[in-house]
Amino acid sequence: YQATKEKLAATEASLAAAQEQLATAKSDYAKLQNSLDKSLNNASQNNVSIEKLVDQINESNQYIRHLVEVKSKSDSLNMVLTNNLTRSLSKEEMKEVDVQVLKGVVYISLADNMLYQSGSYEVNSRAQETLSKIAKIITDYKDYDVLVEGNTDNVPVSTTSAKMKNIRNNWDLSALRAASVVQYLQDHFGVNPKRLTAGGRGEYNPVTTNDTEVGKQRN
Repeated sequence: YQATKEKLAATEASLAAAQEQLATAKSDYAKLQNSLDKSLNNASQNNVSIEKLVDQINESNQYIRHLVEVKSKSDSLNMVLTNNLTRSLSKEEMKEVDVQVLKGVVYISLADNMLYQSGSYEVNSRAQETLSKIAKIITDYKDYDVLVEGNTDNVPVSTTSAKMKNIRNNWDLSALRAASVVQYLQDHFGVNPKRLTAGGRGEYNPVTTNDTEVGKQRN
């Protein structure tokens, strides 16, 4: 009996030890499973983040390609416009007209002595042919808006004539010059006035130097 009792006790002890080991193993398994779940979740989140980043990069690349295409198209149109206008001008007109493209903008500069008498804002009749060619270009290229800027030399305005008595300075004169060209384009050549804007730069943005008589005639 005593031996059987001792064997039973030993068996119970072994069972208890085995149960403890099983509990420990279950606990370790639960920890490993939890760690695995966290790893899988992080991996999934990382995959989502990477996918979002890839999508954003693709969108940015598409936008950049779009901008490049738009700029290329704009540059091509500017070049065609410039060439068409230049070819339409005579050699004499080219001496008084400067056409160039700067930063995506087409600049057409006309000498003031071609457009106006000194100190005046009324458009000369001899400028009509040149303005008609410019008006045709404006009409042909309907996607372009037009800003006409008036300039003056640095000679103070004379108010002795009746027409000039309400003009205070070269700011006024340059603005009136721009407005005269805008109205001329509208009235004589039917350019849509919604596409036209007039502005004056006074004597402070000369086309060339005011130190010579020739320079003053161009401003």
